[in-house]
Order: sequence, then C-alpha cells, then structure tokens
Amino acid sequence: MRRIFNAIMAGTVALGLAAPAMAQDDKTILMGTMSWEDLTPITGIAKKVVEDKGFTVEVTEFSEWGIAYAALAKGDVQIMASQTDYVAHDYWQRNKNRLEKIAPVSHGLYQGIAVPKYVPIDSIEQLNENADRFGGKIVGIEPGSGLMRDTANALSEYGLDLHLVEGSTAAMTAALKAATDRQEWIAVTIWDPSWMSQKFDIKYLADPKGVFPPPQSYYWIGQDGFSAANPEAREILASVYVPLADITAINAAVNDGKTMDEAIADWIAAHADLVERWSNIKAY
Repeated sequence: MRRIFNAIMAGTVALGLAAPAMAQDDKTILMGTMSWEDLTPITGIAKKVVEDKGFTVEVTEFSEWGIAYAALAKGDVQIMASQTDYVAHDYWQRNKNRLEKIAPVSHGLYQGIAVPKYVPIDSIEQLNENADRFGGKIVGIEPGSGLMRDTANALSEYGLDLHLVEGSTAAMTAALKAATDRQEWIAVTIWDPSWMSQKFDIKYLADPKGVFPPPQSYYWIGQDGFSAANPEAREILASVYVPLADITAINAAVNDGKTMDEAIADWIAAHADLVERWSNIKAY
C-alpha cells in the first residue's frame, strides 16, 4: 500500500537518498527504503545509529516492492527493512534464496476498517444493520492498494451492503475529520502506524472471519552474505528496535509541521540513552 505524503518526501530527500551505487569500502552501507510513513522513520533512525559508529550510509528510495527486492538480490543495496509475512510476502518468497533475514526491527503493522470511538459498534458484522447511519458506504483510499483489496474481500465475505468508495488518503482523511468534527457516523479504511490513529479517536472493527491479516513484523533483510561480510554493521542494525507507537509519534510530528529529519532528530534526542545502548555493540 502506497502511503506517501509531501512532508515525508521532503524529509526523505534530507535523509540522503541517492541512486544505487556500489560500496567503495567495507565502511559504506547501502541501505534501501520505501517512502512510506512506517519505513521512513525506521530508516532514518538506523542511518543515524550506524553512522555514529563510523560507517557511511547511502540510502536509496524505491517506489515498488518488486524493484526494491530485485535491487537487494542484485546487490545494488545491501540492507532494508521490510515486512515479509504479508505486505511483501510474494517478493520475499521469490528472492529469499539470495537474501537473509537478519533481525526484527518493529512489530504491529495492521490495516482494517475503523470507526470513531463514539460509534457504538465493535465488529465488521454490525456494519450491515447500520448501513444507513454510514450513508451506505465505507470511505477508502487509493484504488489498487492492498488495504482496498482486503476491504473489497471483506465486503464479499461478510455480505456487506455498503459501497467501498475509492479515492485517496487525503480525501479519506478529510472525510474522517469532517465526520468527527460533527460527531457523525463514518467507516474508513485505515492502518497503523499512521499519524491518523493518533490524531483521531478511532477504533478498528473486529474481524472474526480473519479477512484482514494479523499484525505484522518488520525485519532487516540483507543480501545473502551481508552478516558474514559486515559483522559490526549487522550487530548494530540488529540492536535497533523502534516500537510502533514511536513511529506513529514521529509521523504525527511531521503532520504537525516538522520535517522528517527534524522529527527523527527530536526522537533520537529524547531517547539518547536507548540509542547509546544500541550503539554500544562490538563486532563478534
């Protein structure tokens, strides 16, 4: 699912994104990333921690998982954070013989249908009996995203008589704000981590049929042989773990006007003791 917005794009430029290039020495790490609001903070924090240990980190931004995984398998980049269980599962399966899973870096990625907490329903199964209160619709995001595909499947699995409205993340956010300002009923497609879950008092509807995937983990994925060739960098990266709530808070700060670099720098300053413990790693 594409979750790109202008503030993050501005911040990712400052993170030092560049075209793929081969490492010049064993103290240069080629790191890939996706310009999404969950992966951009992870990449920025890890870049800072690794560089503080004397490495140079060159970050390459990708727009599609297929391109990112192909670049990683080829060696155009050496490392990146990814979900392998669902979001990028097909690409992981296709390339895993040329890759290695290094360590978890966060957990809890989730997407589903949500409503404001003042709406007195708790399950997707209750949407039909309240279809009129929701205006006969669920407000979605960009067509073609994994979240929209899963929501369409949920409509079918639960036999929902609601229309899934295609649009954009910005349009969905505007509709959610307008509804909550007026205390109206609204059902939207949404995900965590997202600044929206912090900005708006919402709840996910229970999914007893299990249409939406369970919460997913993020892992450091490396080109096969990365750990053996870069033991110090591998240990530093394996020490980095960013809770989902912190990723959400960083993105909330960006939504409130900070650049991504500023939000990451503020987070690192506020967690200096933790970051110091991460960096106190010696190569085995």
